[in-house]
Parts: sequence; C-alpha cells; structure tokens
Amino acid sequence: MPQTKRTPAGEALSNLIPDLFRLNSLLFTSGDRLVAGLGLTSARWQILGAIVAAERPQPVAWLARDLGAARQNVQRIVNDLERDGLVAFETNPHHRRAQLVVLTDKGQQSFDAAMRLQLPWVNGLADGLSMKDIETVSRVVSTLRGRLENGEEP
Repeated sequence: MPQTKRTPAGEALSNLIPDLFRLNSLLFTSGDRLVAGLGLTSARWQILGAIVAAERPQPVAWLARDLGAARQNVQRIVNDLERDGLVAFETNPHHRRAQLVVLTDKGQQSFDAAMRLQLPWVNGLADGLSMKDIETVSRVVSTLRGRLENGEEP
C-alpha cells in the first residue's frame, strides 16, 4: 500500500529543500562577487578546485562526475579556462580522445588568490555557528547526497 502522507522527517526535509536550493543560489552569487576581480566565476572557481583536489590529472568527464555536474557544462567551462590560460590539456595515455585537464601556473595563482579571498568571507559566514551544528549539517547533507548518488531513492 503506497504511503499517502509524509512522515515527520519527510515533511521536515520537504520544508528544507527549498531553503537548500536558495542557499545554493546565494552561495554561487556570493562566490561570483567574491572572485569577480580575479576574472573568475563561482563555476570556474569550483572547477579549479576540483582539479586541485584531484590526486592526478583527470579528463573532463571525471571532473564532471566528481562535481555532480553535466559533462557538457564542465567541458564548456574548461574550454574557457584553457582559452584564458588557467588550464591546459595533456595527452591521456589511457584514452586517445579524453584529454587530461591540468592546472597551469596562472591557474594555480588564480585559485590561490580566490582561496585567500574566501578565508575572511567563510570565517565571517561561520561566525556564531557552533561546530556541532556545522558538523551535523555536514553529515545530513553527505548522507542525502550519498543516497541520491547511489540510486537509493525510493
């Protein structure tokens, strides 16, 4: 018999989801403002961060997977980053067509500058929030993301 009403947790999560959408939008808008002077956007910064976080150079498809983004969107941004000299493409010894994306010195400098700007911004944003609350939100978001990524949707 299908459920006909939300559980209390389902109701609470339903009420939270619009706030998460709005928070995501506000984070991107704030990030855009924060790094605009560096010639970056939040999307470009996010991709630079994924390249930095990767253990080794990766093709666009892998970066897109790690970001939970569409490959075509990541490819477009990576192409823009390459045009601006922030990333370069290298031959992938395992795949002829899927080139590896690597950060250039200019890209590393831009990323480092963005992170220097982010430091006081994120500290101010976190001001007054308890570590316990932040850790709880992090666990909940990680659990939800994991369920959706692993196809654990009902």
